Amino acid sequence: MDKQHTIGKPVAFSGIGLHTGNLTTITFKPAAPDSGVTFYRVDLPGKPAIKAEVDNVIDVSRGTTLGIDGAELHTVEHVLAAVVGSSIDNLDIEVDGNETPLGDGSAMPFIEVLKEAGLVEQDAERKYIKVDQPVYYREGDVTLSILPADELRVTMTIAFDHVAIGTQYGSFTITPETFEREIASARTFCFLREVKMLQDQGLIRGGTLESAVVIGDESILNDDLRFPDEMVRHKVLDLLGDLFLIGRPIKGHIIGVKSGHAMHVKFTKQIKKALLNGNAKSTTLEGLAKPSPEPALSVDAIMKVLPHRFPFLLVDRIIRFSPRKSVLGIKNVTINEPFFQGHWPKNPVMPGVLIIEAMAQVSSVLIIGPDGDPDGRQAFFMGIDNAKFRKTVVPGDQLVIESNMLRLRRNACRVKAVAKVDGHIVAEAEMMFGLHEVSQ
Repeated sequence: MDKQHTIGKPVAFSGIGLHTGNLTTITFKPAAPDSGVTFYRVDLPGKPAIKAEVDNVIDVSRGTTLGIDGAELHTVEHVLAAVVGSSIDNLDIEVDGNETPLGDGSAMPFIEVLKEAGLVEQDAERKYIKVDQPVYYREGDVTLSILPADELRVTMTIAFDHVAIGTQYGSFTITPETFEREIASARTFCFLREVKMLQDQGLIRGGTLESAVVIGDESILNDDLRFPDEMVRHKVLDLLGDLFLIGRPIKGHIIGVKSGHAMHVKFTKQIKKALLNGNAKSTTLEGLAKPSPEPALSVDAIMKVLPHRFPFLLVDRIIRFSPRKSVLGIKNVTINEPFFQGHWPKNPVMPGVLIIEAMAQVSSVLIIGPDGDPDGRQAFFMGIDNAKFRKTVVPGDQLVIESNMLRLRRNACRVKAVAKVDGHIVAEAEMMFGLHEVSQ
């Protein structure tokens, strides 16, 4: 089991706050096992403590603000993202103002001071939230979901009607190395047309071109970007910081489309209710495939069997497998699927041909097996009989696909595949496959 971690010594960082413009010093200190992360407003009488928990969020208008009993702390998401990215569990954080320092608009300044403090392993096991069933959130064209996975992975898509941004996509497995290299230095961003409005609201008093990416009507005003897709990477950073407020590290694949702080917080509360408080049935679809005590294949193991990759890998997990007899797999259907952009945007329905493809991919796992074919062959789709589509499949559905072997020969086989949603058959077919060697 993984152990909890804190830091080896106190370290500090000073700077101005993004919205308040106040000069602030933030000091990170070691904390005891199982204590989590707590902010202390040391400039206030009694140094009130504000636990980094989603129930303490009081505002999400242009960042995440925590508060309790009148004590507030603004813009905590970059600090908390650095804590997640550093794999730290327990930390006391003293702040002598009402907002954390902005630095360069990213999480990198906090990563650097936390690295200076050093990571210390503690005599306590990490208590993960392990996702064993999907949780979904949708509000308009914003979607967030978390799917079963053996590690923390974040996939994000953003879309702006602006030539300098457009649509950006990023997907990252979150480790300390990946976070520091690929995400930590991505800066916050805003549109020039919003600056005057925000200033009139008393916000972004501390923002400059040195601490944010500013986007004009035609181009980006900064001299250069740190990444070509810096904006979507910063969205991943914000999501990680906000999700830390759930109170425990997560193992799961988080997928977001066009999300922001308000949606992050709502989604975090939904995950907490579904997976941490033991009330999963109230927030997830009934009839989901339940984890099997038998060995299962995660998506990483599936990718060792199947050659398919994004956006055409249509199997998320194999939850039951009997070699060349039967297999049970799942495909979680979310609004971020690329095909929903054109089929159909105002009435999204999963194309029948892709339901068949998901059934064929699950069947290929049945044929090839988790260790691959001993002769290095792949299963090639050769024919289909008796295909029937009985119900539509829409975002939020979970396809539960069962495939059974009907006939097996040396170089060919025939299977019967059935796809269900909520226990109701949505599609079924008999499929023929040939086994052929693949040139390397």
